[in-house]
Amino acid sequence: MINVAHVSGSLVERDLFDADHDAFRDTVRRFVETELQPYHAQWEKDGIVPREAWLKAGEIGMLCPTIPEEYGGIGADWLYSIVVIEEITRANVTGPGFMVHSEMVAPYILAWGSEDLKREWLPKMIAGEAIGAVGMTEPGAGSDLKAMRTRAIRQGDSYHIDGQKTYISNGAQCDLIVLACKTDPDAGARGVSLIALDADQPGFERGRRLDKIGLKAQDTSELFFNDAIAPVANRLGEEGQGFGMLMTKLAQERLAVGVKGITACEAALRWTVEYVQERKLFGGALGDMQNTQFVLAQLAAEIGQGRVFVDWGIRRFMAGKLNAVDASKIKLLITELNGKVVDQCLQFFGGYGYMNEYPIAQAYVDARISRIAGGANEVMRQIIARDLFRRN
Repeated sequence: MINVAHVSGSLVERDLFDADHDAFRDTVRRFVETELQPYHAQWEKDGIVPREAWLKAGEIGMLCPTIPEEYGGIGADWLYSIVVIEEITRANVTGPGFMVHSEMVAPYILAWGSEDLKREWLPKMIAGEAIGAVGMTEPGAGSDLKAMRTRAIRQGDSYHIDGQKTYISNGAQCDLIVLACKTDPDAGARGVSLIALDADQPGFERGRRLDKIGLKAQDTSELFFNDAIAPVANRLGEEGQGFGMLMTKLAQERLAVGVKGITACEAALRWTVEYVQERKLFGGALGDMQNTQFVLAQLAAEIGQGRVFVDWGIRRFMAGKLNAVDASKIKLLITELNGKVVDQCLQFFGGYGYMNEYPIAQAYVDARISRIAGGANEVMRQIIARDLFRRN
């Protein structure tokens, strides 16, 4: 077997992948290096990744690889998705919103959409012809999904939707939105439903693209709904089951955030080790100094530990055994570690680390959102603590 630890850039030996995964990784890595990396700096200035990049990614099977062949996918296991996340992150290409599209939107459609909905949208999502977004967060309801105010009122065979969403990744050019709405405003969590809304529907309006401190190439927008109409057939699952669906898929999302975070840690450490060996200071290399070696050694040990935890979570997920508490632990620890790693690594670059032309600078600002997105880390602590006290 190929030394997968070397292939994936990990600090520890990994045995998750087989030869087919390795071959797919080679394909994805070449694509990232030729079709994404050379253009990413311009996309950061533009604030958006062009649709052409999505179409090219679709051509090589990077989008929604786990979707079954009957809907146009390759029917791969989730490790193919892991490969895509890792290779994009390893290259510091943070603009393409492929993870939201492939790991959030498509799984909702596949799990709970009608057969007509699946056949209409999944092939286009796989090809990159349609871009997916998830509409959960609202201006007054971030991590507290039960407090959302967007309403969907049923009238005959349609839902009439009014409300607002914000911080929506892929929002500027999405074609399909999995929208969390209150179908029964008085029922709390039991009143939440998920509805797939076609972005061409009258009554839907995109707001401004938001000016963020990081992830500048990843378009993030406000969305407005003023009597936007969706057929009842576009509802995912039964009415009132939306909150449970969100909780089910949030474990996968939080694990994916962990996969991205630990890969970012590995990349930042690699750049730093290379830099300190080249950087001359006081007549020698910065990497020859004991403080440099000790700090980076400590980070290497912690990153290796984090990688083992993430890979354990991947195995649990693929076996159908990853629960919300363990996913929250992974998300919490890895995103906190990511923040620590990029901060300490940037310090070794000195003033250069503050310049956007160095990848560590971009990684530093891009890492900050991971402690907020997918549920703020304070919420992760609350979930973990609730389970801890329940057990004792």
